[in-house]
Order: sequence, then C-alpha cells, then structure tokens
Amino acid sequence: MNVPFFDLKRQYNQLKGEALPLIEKVLENTAFSGGQFVAEFEENLAKYNHTKFAAAVNNGTNAIHLGLLALNIGPGDEVIVPANTFIASAWGVSYVGATPVFVDVDPNTWNIDVKAAENAITKNTKAIMGVHLYGQPCNIDDLLEICNRHKIAFLEDNAQAIGATYNGKIVGQFGAMSFTSFYPGKNLGSFGEAGAVFTNNEDYHKHIQILKNHGCSVRYHHEMIGYNMRMEGIQGAVLNLKLNYIDGWNNKRRSIVDQYKSLASSKLKFQSLEPKATAVHHLCVVTTEDKDAFLKYLDENGVGYAFHYPVPCHLQKAYAHLNYKIGDFPNSEYLASHCVSLPLFPEMTDAEIHHVCDILSKF
Repeated sequence: MNVPFFDLKRQYNQLKGEALPLIEKVLENTAFSGGQFVAEFEENLAKYNHTKFAAAVNNGTNAIHLGLLALNIGPGDEVIVPANTFIASAWGVSYVGATPVFVDVDPNTWNIDVKAAENAITKNTKAIMGVHLYGQPCNIDDLLEICNRHKIAFLEDNAQAIGATYNGKIVGQFGAMSFTSFYPGKNLGSFGEAGAVFTNNEDYHKHIQILKNHGCSVRYHHEMIGYNMRMEGIQGAVLNLKLNYIDGWNNKRRSIVDQYKSLASSKLKFQSLEPKATAVHHLCVVTTEDKDAFLKYLDENGVGYAFHYPVPCHLQKAYAHLNYKIGDFPNSEYLASHCVSLPLFPEMTDAEIHHVCDILSKF
C-alpha cells in the first residue's frame, strides 16, 4: 500500500457538490473582490474564534504585515520571533522595516522558549510573536505575563492552529492581534490564497480594513498609504462553507495522531503539548536520530513524508545580514536536521492509518 503525505483532492471531491454552486453564486453576483461573501465570512470567522473582529485579507503573510502596520511598528523596532517557524512569521516584521530578533525554541514543545524570549527584550522591542507551531499552542500564559510586564504587545501566529485551545479558550484571541493563513493545505484552507487578522481592538481592525483597501474607507478618498490586499469573493464563500466542517476535521486529525503516538517506535519523538492546551495537528512531525534510515524505511514501505522546516529562520540567506551563525539556536537547528512530517489529513482511510501505524511500530 502507498499512503500519500497529503491529498487535497479528496477534500475537494467531498465538498464540490456544495462548493461549486457557491462559487457560481459569487460569479453571478460579480462579487469578485471583497463584497458580501467576504463580509459574511468575516462575521462568522470572528464568531468562531471568539474575537470581536476578523479582517479577511489575501494571504497570511500580508495579515502579519498589515497587523504590524496597525500597531505602528516600523524602522528601528524589534519583534521577537522563534527561529523554528515558517519564514512568513518573520516576513511581516521585515516588510514594515522592523527587525526580527530570532530566539530558540523549547526542546520538547518546539515552540518559542519563554526565557529566551524575555532575555532578548531590548529598549527597541515592540512585540513577541508566539507561533502555535504545527497546530500546538505555545505557552501563552507566561508569554502574556512577560509582555504585560515589559509593556510590549503579544502577537499570535495562528496560521497552523485554528480551532486549537488554551485554558479552554480558542487560541487567536489572547494577543493584541493574531494572524492566520488559509493556504490550501491548512486545516481550514481556501481554493487559492487567503488569510485573516483577529483582534478585539476596534481601532486596529478599522486600520487594517482601510490599509487592505488602498488606504480608503470611502471609495477614491485615500486616508493613508494603502495596499491591495482584499480577500477574493470566491475564497470568502468557500471558507465560509469549510468553517462548518473545521471542528470535525480537527477531531479526525487528533484521532490519527493519537493512533500514531500509541503505536510508534521509541526511536521516534513527538512534539510535546503544553499542559493547558489542545492541539489541532496541522502537521504530525517526529524527530529521530536515525533520520536517513527512517526515510529509507518509509520509502520502502510506501509511506509519504515531508520536511518542515529544513533550514531555520536565522540561517536563511535572506537574513544573513543579521549575522546569526550555526550554533546560535541549537534546539531549532536540531529540529531542522532531524524532523520528518508524517501523513496527516482528515480524508485518510482506516486502511491507510493502520498501515502507517504498523510501519511506525516496526521501525
């Protein structure tokens, strides 16, 4: 049996009977950019995430960009970011002219190291960005306490964790803002590119809504330098449909990962979960000292895999000017060289899940 790492077409085939009429409705209303379908999705998304506001934008990277602009973060400012994350967490910081200050991650949760984050604070620090990596919430309580004590903003990169909880509350509502991506492969994925900014602050929300729409709230009256970062109508309609399914999909992901964990060889280490959190497992990532042997074994047994992320942010060529070097963040560097992502998507069949479990148990 061959088990793919991911198969997005299965979800499409399940939803197309509902999705295609919605897309046709968008086309008939010529609501291509922003409009009623996006507005409806924003309302339902904010309600789902228990925040007052959700601003729908054209992708998750620009969600961070616009959010930092609304926070008035710019040149000369610093934002602390974990080194073990997708590079988009840092792009938004760079886009506004600020400096991403990378720190190491916890060796067990693989999320931002709280002590390292506090030690990195300087007079120029304006925010700490906690990333809920692979769908597992970071240590929100301690990060919030640090940010409040130092009078800086706590931000949540929630691109991989929509629906996850911390202290019984859905993540993405704890910080001054949170950012999410609806890239097609995400737990809640669009039929293209899309993202959103969550906040309970009305001023921030209004600022972002103006920024994304060429800097105007009244057409042709531009209040500030703005951007063309609106969500497309088709994406709003599709995501509004998928929002009805997200909890079920997340539960299936949890079930699959629980089965993997219960049967996997002791040679494989899984990401540890914060005690107060529930995960949604955007990815199921393991580390092993025998990575080459493990990959060969997966290949021989028809099990797909991927790598997230093989080069940590601080060692990317794009950030060479920040003068980080190998050895600066050993936990992040270890993960980059030892991580393997296993097959995980809600449409996996029982036979596929059992096959992967069998292979993991025999490694």
